[in-house]
Amino acid sequence: MKVSQKITGLPQLYSAADVAKALGCSEWWVKEQARRGRIPFTKPGGSYRFTAEHFEEIMRIFESRPTESSSAAVPVSPAPRRKTTTTAVPVTPLKARAPRRARQGQSHSTAA
Repeated sequence: MKVSQKITGLPQLYSAADVAKALGCSEWWVKEQARRGRIPFTKPGGSYRFTAEHFEEIMRIFESRPTESSSAAVPVSPAPRRKTTTTAVPVTPLKARAPRRARQGQSHSTAA
């Protein structure tokens, strides 16, 4: 049997990078979802691998469909915006403190 000859009957396994590329996301995201048990995977030899069936199930998990409504499409009014109120109280602008490293040289007696 030649080494280059493909073994039949075994499923093709894809890496997290292959799945990430197909989904248009990062490899880290795919591995994180697998680690948290949110997507199906197999882990032979300690690395995440995915079959075509796994990929199809991942697509179904993250699929979003429009919700069916019993009535005709009703336009939804936008949420009311907050009204800005003007106050007669004068506003005092805030002043940032000097960073801690810049205050290291100052003595504690000056801060009263």
